[in-house]
Amino acid sequence: MASRPVTRRRIGVGPPATAEPPTTAAQTREHASPPPPHGSGPSHSRLARLLRRLTGSTEEEFVLQIVQPSLVGLIDGTVSTLAPIFAAAISANSRTALLVGLATALGAGVSMGMSEALSDTGEQTGRGSAIVRGVITGGATALGGIFHSLPFLISNVNQALVVAGIVVAIELFAIAWVRYRFLHVTLRSSLIVVTLGGAIVLGIGVVVGSS
Repeated sequence: MASRPVTRRRIGVGPPATAEPPTTAAQTREHASPPPPHGSGPSHSRLARLLRRLTGSTEEEFVLQIVQPSLVGLIDGTVSTLAPIFAAAISANSRTALLVGLATALGAGVSMGMSEALSDTGEQTGRGSAIVRGVITGGATALGGIFHSLPFLISNVNQALVVAGIVVAIELFAIAWVRYRFLHVTLRSSLIVVTLGGAIVLGIGVVVGSS
């Protein structure tokens, strides 16, 4: 009588596999890597390395100790001097506007430098030396006002006003770009804010000069 073949069944050693529960959308969002911060990338890394090499500080420290004091001064010098300069140009002549602009810029530079240095010693905030920040803020304030005063070296006041307007536009764009690059504010919103502020102060100067 022929023997039947014996069928042997292989028994697995490990426990039976269990199906993994489906991943929910919330879990997917939770485990997803966050988007890189604005301004990150190769150029961001190169700038960070350059800052560490030149100043011995991180980019965060550079922003607190250098960029912000400079930005405060540049904004104040650019915007606050518009009204007296343009008022003098419209009501008088180019020479008067030049003298008013230079005096306002230099006076504002001293005032802003003292305000920055005396308002924060840097010990509690970690913003660095008060004297250094004061010099930076004061210098940036003076430069911001002097730049659009120099076009009034042109004796024809109408031509000087046009050139000064172009210089102001360049200054406002520079402010917006610095905010975009270091403070991570969108360039569009930054341009809107700084342009609106400059337009308001310029309008005050025009109204006063025309009265």
